[in-house]
Amino acid sequence: MHVLIAGGGIGGLTAALSLLRRGIDVTVFEQAEALGEVGAGVQIAADGTRLLIDLGLQDALEKVVCEAERKEVRLWNSGQKWPLFDLGQDSRERFGAPYWFVHRGDLHRILTDAVRALKPDAIRLGHHCLGFSQDEDKIALTVRDGAVFRGEVLIAADGVHSKLRSQAFGHAGARYVGIIAWRGLIPIESLPKELQRPVGTNWVGPGGHVITYPLRRGAIMNFAGFAERSDWREESWSTRGAIEECVRDFEGWHPLVHAMIAAIEAPYKWALVGRDPMQTWIKGRFALLGDACHPTLPFLAHGAIMAIEDGVVLARCLERQPSDPQAALQAYQRLRIGRTSDIVNGSAENAKRFHNPVLRDATAAPLYIEKEWAPENVRMRYDWLFEYDANHVPLEEAAAAWT
Repeated sequence: MHVLIAGGGIGGLTAALSLLRRGIDVTVFEQAEALGEVGAGVQIAADGTRLLIDLGLQDALEKVVCEAERKEVRLWNSGQKWPLFDLGQDSRERFGAPYWFVHRGDLHRILTDAVRALKPDAIRLGHHCLGFSQDEDKIALTVRDGAVFRGEVLIAADGVHSKLRSQAFGHAGARYVGIIAWRGLIPIESLPKELQRPVGTNWVGPGGHVITYPLRRGAIMNFAGFAERSDWREESWSTRGAIEECVRDFEGWHPLVHAMIAAIEAPYKWALVGRDPMQTWIKGRFALLGDACHPTLPFLAHGAIMAIEDGVVLARCLERQPSDPQAALQAYQRLRIGRTSDIVNGSAENAKRFHNPVLRDATAAPLYIEKEWAPENVRMRYDWLFEYDANHVPLEEAAAAWT
């Protein structure tokens, strides 16, 4: 079997690595002319780190990740703190794997190196995927220069604006959710001492929230701020913003929040767009993966993890049913669609929790936080995420797809 993968992001590369380790040939087609450092921080909870470790990446990742001690909730204006959950030994003991903060560029580089170690020419750069056609035996991918590549399976891991998804299923309905996001990286030594801690923090407030956590073994701080606004609709991650504009979006927030904003080296902004979970990812020998089929708001910290899980489950299904890849793809969809839909919906619900107007009330806000982030509520919202193991989800759960 030869699997074609459109898109060389985290999901596409995880799928490629998982397939190659199972002896299945892969070619990845990436539109960028060169692979470089993109994005900022990403949180990888136990359900993702156990997969990366199983893929043989532990040694390389431990050189660049930050395994923080814990996460906490802080009130937007007073800075009052509440524990959210432990991340260090507790994650390892309860869920069997660590909780890592990692720069997206570092994770991407390590995945790229691992894929090329197994197949040096697996990743083809400068290949902009435009469309596909298929028959009973093969599927053909067409790229911008007119070249056509054939294989037994084509996976679209080409992101939220997937051209291949649009060809197969039409344009996905999207709606602006009224929130602008800011991201940036901050040298840790430029921050007040109180912020130079190995801790992830959720600052919550009326109409906005801020997520911060350390990266690269504590050398830099990742800042992600979210503010309700109606005047910005561009979804791109590469739009530069101005510090002054970010300051206005968090007017009245704690001085420590503004200390972080002032220290951001290069702020970027984008509009958050919501999409309903897709009910069909498969069309014959063609399947979607990652943001191409389940883009999510970033409020459960599981966008990258879902793509990693997709890649592992996809590889397991194709390994299990190599003589009938179409049935294998149906099984992949059956195994993944329920969990990913729950995560997409749960992320949308978290936005309401983080931005509740009651947080403006000095008396009511602490009571609200103590209720919403009580240990039993935190376990209910997160344990089911962290316990999931894509390596051992019984393929028999998709038995109907094999027949």
